[in-house]
Amino acid sequence: MQTNLIDIDGVQLHTEEFGDPNGTPILLVMGSMSQGVLWPDAFVGRLVAGGRRVIRYDHRDTGRSSVFDFAARPYTWDDIKDDVLRVMDAYGLESAHLVCHSAGGLLGQYIAVEHPERVRTLTVIGSSPLGGHEGAVIMRALMGEPQPEGSLPPPTPEFVDHFRKVIASPPPASRREQIDRMIEEARVLHGTALPFDEDAERRLQERIFERARDLAAVVNHRLAAAAKPDFEPEGVLHQVKAPTLVIEGTHEPAKSGHGAIIAERIPGARLLMVDGMGHTLPPETHEELAGAILAHTAGPA
Repeated sequence: MQTNLIDIDGVQLHTEEFGDPNGTPILLVMGSMSQGVLWPDAFVGRLVAGGRRVIRYDHRDTGRSSVFDFAARPYTWDDIKDDVLRVMDAYGLESAHLVCHSAGGLLGQYIAVEHPERVRTLTVIGSSPLGGHEGAVIMRALMGEPQPEGSLPPPTPEFVDHFRKVIASPPPASRREQIDRMIEEARVLHGTALPFDEDAERRLQERIFERARDLAAVVNHRLAAAAKPDFEPEGVLHQVKAPTLVIEGTHEPAKSGHGAIIAERIPGARLLMVDGMGHTLPPETHEELAGAILAHTAGPA
């Protein structure tokens, strides 16, 4: 593994590169408020063993990347999207295979529309269709408001109950309380079908806690969304030219059913449902996920 702190346009992004520098490039794009290490090392290792050059990175205001004073230097999700291109530019990649999770999938879809020449293939995991405004769907669910006709499917009751409790709770008073809260969130996102390894999750959340420049800075991603609520263009997914693989778990708690909508709207897209998977990437799913992605990125693209 090679680590780099790239600095483009005054934004420092912490990146990690794995595998043969001459291998087929895969750029991993994680979701909102999430560090790059949420792409599990073992999963990354499977991609590398398949001959891929794999790059993952921390979004701005997460992990070891730049922390912003949002009041002094506000930004929007357009800027977070452009950070994907900054990483590609820093590594000299005219194009790459984009593998994206959750809100990272929105970024990948948008880039595939705006810059088709830079996306060899697109893989979106546990994501929502660009233009579907899934953030508004989740917020209405948390507020107990009705969903307008045509809205995306809402999150599960377990998801809603958990985050309502979080919103009503005081901030964690200690490192232990913070990590415990992060573990409980991961438990809900994990879903109910596969065993939840609390010890492994604690090690991961301790790693996330320790490597963050400022753990609280992730809230800036919400401020960025509020700064431009119309970030997502509507009715554009038919323009995606990149071969697209859409992956969703059968026990997805946050965006259940969203994958089928993405696959329906992107011409030629293929939907893969992973049995037992929720909104995380547990070890039980790595073989199937990596195998599907290696096959998807093995073509002439």
